[in-house]
Amino acid sequence: MHNIPSEIFRVAYGDLCYMKHNLVQTLVSTLVGPLLYLLAFGYGMRSGDSDYIAYVIPGIVAISSMNSGFSSSSQKIVIQRLFHSSFDELILCPMHTCSVIFGKSVMGIIRGLVGGLIIIGLGMMLTTGLHITLLLIISMLLSSIMFSLLGVAAGLLADSTPTLSMFNSIIILPMSFMCGTLFEIDSLPPIVGDIVWALPLSHTTSIIREAANCSAIEPVSVLVVLIYITIFYSISHVVIRKKLY
Repeated sequence: MHNIPSEIFRVAYGDLCYMKHNLVQTLVSTLVGPLLYLLAFGYGMRSGDSDYIAYVIPGIVAISSMNSGFSSSSQKIVIQRLFHSSFDELILCPMHTCSVIFGKSVMGIIRGLVGGLIIIGLGMMLTTGLHITLLLIISMLLSSIMFSLLGVAAGLLADSTPTLSMFNSIIILPMSFMCGTLFEIDSLPPIVGDIVWALPLSHTTSIIREAANCSAIEPVSVLVVLIYITIFYSISHVVIRKKLY
């Protein structure tokens, strides 16, 4: 087990080199979407309402961690599996399955954390009430890990790029708008609200917002996030071990 951190680094090394050599492009692609959300909803709809900006920015951070984590992991794996056949070579290497899974998640985790911290930093210049704390960083880390693992699972299960795009359209995109990121879930019809509360982004949005506002974090949301992390990891582990990809 002591070799696992080294194995994770070796698996992630290629993605880290890619990020290093394409740093500007990576940052731009990570930040454009969140900044558009901020302009459209923070200033377009509420005319720069300071309280709403303080509310919506943690939601935008949650969206950013989801999109960055999911897209980075899923797209890389699909390309390596279906076009380069390099994922099969990776699996043949003598290393733990968990090292492969978390190694392919590293790029998404880093993108989610960096993008989120930049958005929070911008938000602190626009409104009061937002704070960068250790609890906030841990909350963002949990969110990035969860959605990066979801991306790994989706990348392993998708049999084509259109299938991955469909998953993004029917799962990721609706969560971006419905999970308490831009408006209160309580404003939805009761049945719809109950369904939305079961989705992972609802809980990461909740803990990120509470951490950014220095409020008490709901333990149930943390537990739900940890359960989702376990589920997404377990799916990836089973798919790799049984060669279902």
